[in-house]
Parts: sequence; structure tokens; C-alpha cells
Amino acid sequence: MSLESDTARRLREGMARGVLSFPLTSFHEDGSLDPDGFRAHVADRLATGPGALFPACGTGEFFSLDEDEYRQVVSVAVEEAGGRVPVVAGTGYGWAQAVRFARIAEEAGADALLVLPHYLIAAPQNGLVAQLEQIAARTRLPLIAYQRGQVAFTAESLRRIASLPGVIGLKDGHSDLDRLQRLTLAAPEDFLFFNGALTAEVQARAYAAVGVPAYSSAVHAFAPEIANAFFAALADGDHGTVDKLLRDFYIPFVELRDRVPGYSVSLVKAAARLRGHPVGPVRAPLTDPSAADRAELRTLLAAGLDLVGAAL
Repeated sequence: MSLESDTARRLREGMARGVLSFPLTSFHEDGSLDPDGFRAHVADRLATGPGALFPACGTGEFFSLDEDEYRQVVSVAVEEAGGRVPVVAGTGYGWAQAVRFARIAEEAGADALLVLPHYLIAAPQNGLVAQLEQIAARTRLPLIAYQRGQVAFTAESLRRIASLPGVIGLKDGHSDLDRLQRLTLAAPEDFLFFNGALTAEVQARAYAAVGVPAYSSAVHAFAPEIANAFFAALADGDHGTVDKLLRDFYIPFVELRDRVPGYSVSLVKAAARLRGHPVGPVRAPLTDPSAADRAELRTLLAAGLDLVGAAL
């Protein structure tokens, strides 16, 4: 069996049994990398049964890491996972820089790569396809394309990237369900799709309706009790519990998250710190939440944990 097909199989199995975990990268108060804090955070995440681990991606502040830090983060994730779940590392920028990170991830033992949207500029469909062609030609690791921001594939482009050796899936962050339905219908049967919406649980039922039940959970980074309870309720068709968690935790959390640009990462880190996880602050250009927002977050988090029989 090829590496690509084996990785796709392991991801599919993991997606069926749990949320996809995107761990936070730990920093000291002075902004330097904290590998020991990251190791502890990853170990805690793994203990709660995620379907896969995605280090150094958007939630993990990939955009803030230099190559040596990236190597340490991916290496720690691989060591802690110990083969129990697939490790999919982030990569990005232009293809030349993405390949540099890809080689580091490969050397560190990652199972696959999530190709984050390229830097700054818009590009035509041929260019979006060529970006993946260039990366795929230079790494043995399977690739998952990530469309959000300036990256949005047409059905024809999806067919083209799905035919590339090593491209095994697509993560969607646009939440355009009309477009996404067209993509799922255009893709090969074994192609993987992931719900990558911000706070993906809010749209999990809608994504599942167009054939994309798997999702990444930022909440899992700080409240796996809530994330796992939601995943189980959704899988069991327990819409009463799903509605209660959405109404009393997820929707208020999204409303708080949307107040300030970058809270999709920094609010998650603040919540993790409230749970005692050594993840530290965010790096500029992100900023940590205000004292008032942290106080509101604490109240909301306590209430959310209470819903699933857990405590802050």
C-alpha cells in the first residue's frame, strides 16, 4: 500500500471516531518558543482521543514560526503521537518556501501536510493548481489543500488537484455550501473533505448535509470535554444536546470571538490558559484578549463545561 493511501485511510478512520485537533503552539512570556509547554499541551490533547493531530497550522500560529521553531513543534507532535494518530503539519507561503517547510516536516516524521493559503495575493485557478503541483512534485508527503481567503477552487480545478499524485484531500474554510457541494460531487470517491470553518461545530450539521462530516475543533484545544460531547451528540443524532451546546456555549463563544480580529487564535489561547495549559501568549501581529473579554470568557467557559458535567 502506498504512503498516500495508507495516510488517507488512517485519516478517514480518525475522522470517524473523533474531532481533528489543532494544538496551540506554546510561547514563553518573552515570546520565545516553549517546547516543554507545547509537549505538555499535545500530550493532554492526545489523551482525549482526537482523530488526528494538526500541529503548526493556523491555530498553531504557523505564520509566526521560523524554520527551526517549526522543526521543534512538528518533532514534538510526532514524538508525542507515537504513531497513534496521523500528524498533519502545516505548510504555506509561496511554493518554494512551502517546500522548505515540507522537507522539515518530512524529516521530523509527519504523516502529511496541510497546505495553507498562499501569502498576500490573489491568483487565477491555473496558478492555484500549479502551486500544489510544485509542492507535490517536491515532497513524498501527502497533501491536503486548504481553501479560505484568496484560495477558492472551482469544480474543474478540484478535479485537477485530486488527480495529482499525493493530493488526498481538501479543507474548506469558506462555508459556501453551494460551491462545496459542487466540489464534493466533482471529487473522486476516496478524496477527503474537511470542515475548516471557524468554530466548525456551529456549521457541522450543514457541512455534513453536503457530505463533509469531519471537522477541526478549536474548542478541543481548551475544552475537549465540550468538543467530544458535541461530536458524540452529533454522531448519535442527539439534536437536543447539539442545540443546547450550540445555543448556550458555541454561539456565545463565536460572538465573543468575532469582536476582535485574531481572536480565533488568541481567545482560544486565553481559554487554554484558564484551564491551566502552558501555552503562553500569542505572537504579534495577534494580541491577547482584553481583561474584560477574558472575564467574559471565563464565565462562558465555566458555563459550557457545566453543560457536559465538567469544571473549570
